[in-house]
Amino acid sequence: METVTSMFSSAGGLRVLIVADDSLARAGLATLLAEQPDFVVVGQAAEIDLAASLEAYSPDVLVWDLGWNPVPTIERLAALEDNQAPIVALLPNEDHVAEARAAGAQALLSRNADVESIGAAIVAVSRGLMVLDPAFAAAPARGWAAGPAEELTSRERDVLRLLADGLPNKLIAQRLGISEHTVKFHVNAILGKLGAQSRTEAVTRAARLGLIAL
Repeated sequence: METVTSMFSSAGGLRVLIVADDSLARAGLATLLAEQPDFVVVGQAAEIDLAASLEAYSPDVLVWDLGWNPVPTIERLAALEDNQAPIVALLPNEDHVAEARAAGAQALLSRNADVESIGAAIVAVSRGLMVLDPAFAAAPARGWAAGPAEELTSRERDVLRLLADGLPNKLIAQRLGISEHTVKFHVNAILGKLGAQSRTEAVTRAARLGLIAL
């Protein structure tokens, strides 16, 4: 069975790539979203084919079913490099909401979410917004609360200070002796904890909170 399937539509709309290792989950999501006039399902991909699919399809949004055991998938999500498309992540429960957010997902929905909720999340993340399923409201998701920032780890503070110096991920990795993938994970965690949408906003908020000195 092919793991990447092109499903082009003649209609206009946001270009959506479906990602899941479960072929039935991919097909089900693709069928649901293909019936929505605002979206074009440009392809389906298993996780192993994701890099090639991103290059081939240039999607506007990824809808990523993390499966019933999301930990390995979250690690792969965190390691995803140079992905400009926002991610709608589908989770089995609230246990991994914070980790998925830190790994870079902009929307976190239940795997049982209906097509209207998934569609609304696709539109929202395409506009730079974050979405949290009401079913996960009690979960410790980072980045949705407007209150005080969660405490940063010592490593996150190290990364934050280098962000304030304007260093890119590659140089931060060299300075700290860690991989670029790990730096990306820490940057996403910092953005989530500070409720920031960009590195610059994170630095600004951190300075206001007294976490760093500019």
